[in-house]
Amino acid sequence: MLDTVAPGPDIDALMNDIGRKAKAAARPLGFASTEAKNKALNAMAEAILANKAHILAENAKDLKDIEGSETLASFVDRLTLNDKRIAEMAEGIRAIAALADPVGEVIAAWDRPNGLKIERVRTPLGVIGVIFESRPNVTADAGALCLKAGNAVILRCGSDSRRSSQAIHACMVEGLKAAGLPEHAIQLVPVTDRAAVGAMLRGLEGAIDVIVPRGGKSLVARVQNEARVPVFAHLEGLCHIYVDASADLEMAKKIVVNAKMRRTGICGAAETLLVDGAAIGTHLTPLLEVLTDAGCEIRASAAVLKVAPGLKPATEEDWSTEYLDAIISVAVVDGISGAIAHIQKYSSNHTEAVIAEDSGVVARFFTEVDSAILLHNASTQFADGGEFGMGAEIGIATGKMHARGPVGVEQLTSFKYRVRGAGQTRP
Repeated sequence: MLDTVAPGPDIDALMNDIGRKAKAAARPLGFASTEAKNKALNAMAEAILANKAHILAENAKDLKDIEGSETLASFVDRLTLNDKRIAEMAEGIRAIAALADPVGEVIAAWDRPNGLKIERVRTPLGVIGVIFESRPNVTADAGALCLKAGNAVILRCGSDSRRSSQAIHACMVEGLKAAGLPEHAIQLVPVTDRAAVGAMLRGLEGAIDVIVPRGGKSLVARVQNEARVPVFAHLEGLCHIYVDASADLEMAKKIVVNAKMRRTGICGAAETLLVDGAAIGTHLTPLLEVLTDAGCEIRASAAVLKVAPGLKPATEEDWSTEYLDAIISVAVVDGISGAIAHIQKYSSNHTEAVIAEDSGVVARFFTEVDSAILLHNASTQFADGGEFGMGAEIGIATGKMHARGPVGVEQLTSFKYRVRGAGQTRP
């Protein structure tokens, strides 16, 4: 069980010690062999499966702690582990092991007229700080991804998932030891005090190279406001689906229900449905019906209410709300131009989808919508590193610098230049 330590010098001393250990582990990890890293990852997956009963028991304690509280069902869903999710966690780690090692990859190479041979080569970032809330699986995903990319990682989970995360972390350390890699390459902050977050945001005396926040709007806002080190911003998922008049109706119905209702508590869940004004008579009512039948509450714009007056009216706030629940806001827009305008105004630039058969509409959507992930005729729930073939993700970056979209092993690297000469001097 993680302990809570009183704020003050003790927290700073503890966190700075964690930072020093991470920095010391990062150096040998940066040039560790692919074989050693893969051996560690596969051992981690085996340890997670072997310790499934213990992980589930600890998760049950975490879940019991929030019983009786006014907790959203989506929050409980993110916190909950079961046999299937543990199996998926282990499979995700194995998938990361199977990926090509990004470290040392030559991204580009060219020769200069003076004979110099220049290469741009991937290198680890160093030490990554990951601050997350209710998803204990982030312990495995982030630890495995950082390891594969040659980085040490400091994980700080929320108090709600502390027991589950600690049980998973023990399996990660077991894998490191099995491969002879530094056990401090993956560390879990052993306190729940918020002062530990502040210490990480200050950089732990220069130990942390980048921070990745994985949680709600308030956490991300705090990280962005206080961090003194670079941040991979993972903002809320205000995801939109635009259904064009050219859309296949049966396809649209399946995609819309899946995008909203498959798992309502994930950042890739659709929060707003935009319907082409030219499709009011053909698509709008069937889409409203399938959502209602699936148990989804609809917040409707004035134009939608004219067709379905019994629905709850949408407020201005609804268009910028990440529900993470079985609720969706629905509006009628003036074709692709109206959809693009709405998305530009309200989107968090996470994930958007267009359902259309008109290639011109799709082309405009892909060209003019500036979000990290754009989909055509597919559910927004595919906004996931595992679904992108990355094995897993450390988060979905919605900024524009360095990493954007699912952050996998390649995004957890930087690069350096190797220049080979034959005695050249600069005139």
